Amino acid sequence: MTRQLHLGGFQIASNVTHSHAAWRHPGSDPDFLNAEYYHRIGRTLERGTFDFVFFADLLAVPTNYGGGPDEALRRGTQAAATLDPTLVATSIAAVTRHLGIAVTKSTTYFHPFEVARIFASLDHLSRGRVAWNIVTSLSSAEARNFGLAEALDHDLRYDRAEEFVEAAVALWGSWDPDALVLDKESGVFADPDKVHAVNHDGIFYKTQGPLPTPASPQGRPVLIQAGSSGKGKDFAARWADAIFEIDPTPEGRRAYYDDVKSRASDAGRDPDHVKIFPSFIPFVGETESIAREKQAFHNELADPISGLHTLSVHTDHDFSQYDLDAPVEDVRVAGTQGLFDVARRLSERDSLTLRDIGGLYAQGVLLPQFVGTASDVADRIEESFTGGEADGFILSVGQSPGGFDDFVDHVVPELRRRGLFRSEYTGTTLRDHLGLAEAPQPQGAPA
Repeated sequence: MTRQLHLGGFQIASNVTHSHAAWRHPGSDPDFLNAEYYHRIGRTLERGTFDFVFFADLLAVPTNYGGGPDEALRRGTQAAATLDPTLVATSIAAVTRHLGIAVTKSTTYFHPFEVARIFASLDHLSRGRVAWNIVTSLSSAEARNFGLAEALDHDLRYDRAEEFVEAAVALWGSWDPDALVLDKESGVFADPDKVHAVNHDGIFYKTQGPLPTPASPQGRPVLIQAGSSGKGKDFAARWADAIFEIDPTPEGRRAYYDDVKSRASDAGRDPDHVKIFPSFIPFVGETESIAREKQAFHNELADPISGLHTLSVHTDHDFSQYDLDAPVEDVRVAGTQGLFDVARRLSERDSLTLRDIGGLYAQGVLLPQFVGTASDVADRIEESFTGGEADGFILSVGQSPGGFDDFVDHVVPELRRRGLFRSEYTGTTLRDHLGLAEAPQPQGAPA
């Protein structure tokens, strides 16, 4: 069988996702506080046999740009208003049968026991369709919401995340798969010899266990990560089943793909079981000119200052202090370093100002835009997929939910016609959809 493409759909339980223009687009549904909004997206992606819907999350109203939340709220920037994606995921699971559901949860502001229990429960309720997107959280505003003065140092966040995931994996393994007996005749509910204490006593976390939730259909959720710094890529290569990536250039995507696959191999893992998912925004039209008109209309709605609000959140650095019409300065940022490196590289390559970068960030947080007919967009996907850039893609849209309908109705049939993408689900769990082996045990993880 030829290598098969994987697809995910990007969401935030919010008014915008990557596109800051989306909430202003006349084709977008503004009712993001209603469960049916997310149900429609879930049903559409399942109709398109997507592997999963992916929910990113941030834990604070933006305050980084200019020192307060007023402009972020006025402009409706990313994370200005959000729902808890865990609850949204549960709602989508109830109205779908096959679609995987990936939910973000931070290793910095929660505890391994809480997260392990949440995802074991979601895995049961969805019958094995859940993934955990592991983040370390990056902004000082998030830190203050949890009683800290500022965000933890980048490397310390990843040191804590290593131990956090180790403890969570141990908790998921505290019930053997056959520990739940449910024998009404004998009165035996569970075999205590098959339920184990964890007794994790680490540098950052302690938890006794066992988890009160029996072993779930996948054993543990699929793990997703988005490491972009050197330490982040090492973490992703050690733990992640799937990796979310942002880079607008083919050469950047190829370099990332080769780098992370090599790191996974060095960590003792099969690189084929570490799936890399770049993201893009499609604009699909009956003709190329119609698609270009859609793209131009969308991009004109993107406000550069809104983009700089989100860049400031992602980097935990206030970009309001710099000249908008000067190149992006080479400054040290405390937050996500990989995205800032991409922004600085684009600025240098294309002689872009900070305002230009703000515009690109507002148009889609530096995501590439695939534009044209269904065949044109499929060409871009196929070229990237077969060119050593990706194992799959995470689709983000410039209007919601209609952008998902356009892609599923027009591009997915073209991908199927080319033999690149499934026509039906053949498994029941998200791990089945992704073609993953049993949950891996990473080699050489710190004790």
